[in-house]
Amino acid sequence: MNRLAVLFALPLACAIAAPAASAQDVLIRNATVHTATERGTLQGTDVLVQGGRIAAIGSGLAAGSAQVVDAGGQPLTPALFGGITGIGIEEVSGEASTRDASLALGENAKDMTVRPEFDVTLAYNPESILLPVARVEGIGFTLLSAGSTAGGSIIGGQGAVVRLDGSPDPAGPKLLFVSLGAGASNLSGSSRAGQWMLLDQMVDEARGRLSGDSGFALLTPAGRATLKRYLDGDGRIVVEIDRAADIRQLLRWSRRHSLKIAISGGAEAWKLASELAAADVPVFVDPLVNLPGNFDRLGATLENAARLRAAGVQVGFTQSGDASHNARKVRQLAGNAVANGLPWEDGLAGLTRVPAQAFGVGDRLGTIAVGRSADLVLWTGDPLDVAHTARQVWLGGRAIPMRSRQTELRDRYLRPEPSAEGGALPRAYPARVD
Repeated sequence: MNRLAVLFALPLACAIAAPAASAQDVLIRNATVHTATERGTLQGTDVLVQGGRIAAIGSGLAAGSAQVVDAGGQPLTPALFGGITGIGIEEVSGEASTRDASLALGENAKDMTVRPEFDVTLAYNPESILLPVARVEGIGFTLLSAGSTAGGSIIGGQGAVVRLDGSPDPAGPKLLFVSLGAGASNLSGSSRAGQWMLLDQMVDEARGRLSGDSGFALLTPAGRATLKRYLDGDGRIVVEIDRAADIRQLLRWSRRHSLKIAISGGAEAWKLASELAAADVPVFVDPLVNLPGNFDRLGATLENAARLRAAGVQVGFTQSGDASHNARKVRQLAGNAVANGLPWEDGLAGLTRVPAQAFGVGDRLGTIAVGRSADLVLWTGDPLDVAHTARQVWLGGRAIPMRSRQTELRDRYLRPEPSAEGGALPRAYPARVD
C-alpha cells in the first residue's frame, strides 16, 4: 500500500467514533414528519422513540423519561438510502488492497470465471472511515454491490443491504448482481448477444439440464446452488443495464424464468416505462445522466425518473460515478429528479421506502411508522435541497456523533496557526470532546 493512500485512509480518532452502545428514549417534538408512507407529511407532529423503535406518532405526546428534542417545525425523515455502493468494502479507490467489491480469478484477468456464490458482505468493515462520512449527511443504509470485472464474469456475485450503524452483519437478504450491455461486453466475447447465450447456459446448468461434469460447464457446484436459489424466486437479481433494447430483452428473459429483478442505471428505461410497471420492476436511476455519454445512453434525459414514475414504476436513486465516497450526493440526484417533474414525495420515497422494499428491509427501514426502527434524520430544511443539512441523525434510536473525517479536518485547519516564536508546536488534531 503506497504511503499516500495510507495517509488518506488513516482514521482520525474522533471521526470514526461509532454510535453509542445503547438506544435512547427520545421524543422529537413539533416536527414536519415526512413518513414516506401513505400518511404522507404530518405537520407539527411528535415522534416518540423507545427501545430503538418508533413507539408513537401524534400530537402532544407525553415524553415520560424520554429526552425531548424540539424540532421547531423542521423536517424529520427516515434515514436515507446511500445508493448501490461499496461503502465498507472499498476504502481508497486508488489502492487495490482496500477494494473488495469484485472477483477476478481468470488467468491474467482475461479468462471469464463465473462465481455467483461470491459474497462481498464477508469483507464488510463496519469501522470503515466512509461510514461516519455518510452518516453525518443523513445516510442510514446502503446496498453493497458485487461488481463485474476482467477475470470475472457478467455475474458479479452477491451483496446485501447494510445499515451504517456499526453493525457487522447485513440487514437484509442477499441479492445477485449482473452487468449487461456494452460495458460488460468484454466479459461475453465482445458481444452483448453473447450475454444472453451465457445466461441461458448458466440457467441450464443450475436447472440440471447441463451436467456439471461437462467440459463446457461454467458453474461450480456452489455456483449452481446459488443461481438455482434465485431462479426459484428466493432473492432479487439487480441488473446494471442502460439501453432500451437490452432492457426489453431483460424483461423477456426474466419473464421466461419467472425472476424477480431490479434495474440499476436504466438511462433509457423511460422508453419501456409501461412494460417495467406491468412487470413490477423497480428502477434505480441517476437523474444526472442526461447526455449521450456512450451508445447505451443515447436516449438519456433529465426526465427519466419523472416519466418512469408517471407510468407507475417504483423509482429509486443510485449514482453512476464514485458512489462510495460521495454517497451524500444522492440527495442532489433526488432533488434534480424533482426539479425535472418527479413529485417531491416520490423523490423522498426513492431515497427511503422504495429501496427498503425492493431490497428486502422494508419491514424495518425506509419509513416513519410505529414499530419501525428509529432510523431518523432531523434536517435544517428541505432534505432534497443541498443548501440544507442534517441537524441530527438517529440510528436505532441512538443519536450518532455528528462528526466525520471531513469535519475533523475542517476544524483542524480552521484553527489559527500557533505561534512558533512562543515555542508552540504545529497544530495537530483537536482533543476529543465527549
